[in-house]
Amino acid sequence: MNIEEQKNNPLHGLKTEVLLSELVEYYGWKILYTAMRFHCFKVNPTIEGSLTFLKNTQWARVKIENFYLSRFKRMPRPLDYELDLLPRERGFSVHIVPRSPMELTIESIELSQAKAASAHQQHSQLKRQQHQSERMGNTRPQDRRANKTKESQNEAPYDPSNPWNK
Repeated sequence: MNIEEQKNNPLHGLKTEVLLSELVEYYGWKILYTAMRFHCFKVNPTIEGSLTFLKNTQWARVKIENFYLSRFKRMPRPLDYELDLLPRERGFSVHIVPRSPMELTIESIELSQAKAASAHQQHSQLKRQQHQSERMGNTRPQDRRANKTKESQNEAPYDPSNPWNK
């Protein structure tokens, strides 16, 4: 990744302590706990205690950095080829700039989590049904790329001023 792209990553040069302080100041511990489900955000939460957890737990640090990018800075989701990159390794086009933080409530987070869990459950059921059909010899595996191509034809074109297409 070149330096110009990295400069457009809101995490570039940002210490975890500053990131966490900004999130706590804006959202508070209750909303952060609801969104992240980190025990250190619920029981006697402190910046110092949470930093210890985040510094020693890579998956948690990645999760909060993704939250910071997507909810607090409202940057677009990673592209397919960026999915394996850590949030600090990602870059954004120079025309994409951070926007004001997303307004979140405990209810909105729980609703979003419930929708995601339902979608995951439906996807898992579909996969099981396809797997069972394949084992029975009834059908051949579906080509995922063909489905994605059909889905992408129905999507609105990318608008840099509205990276979430909302």
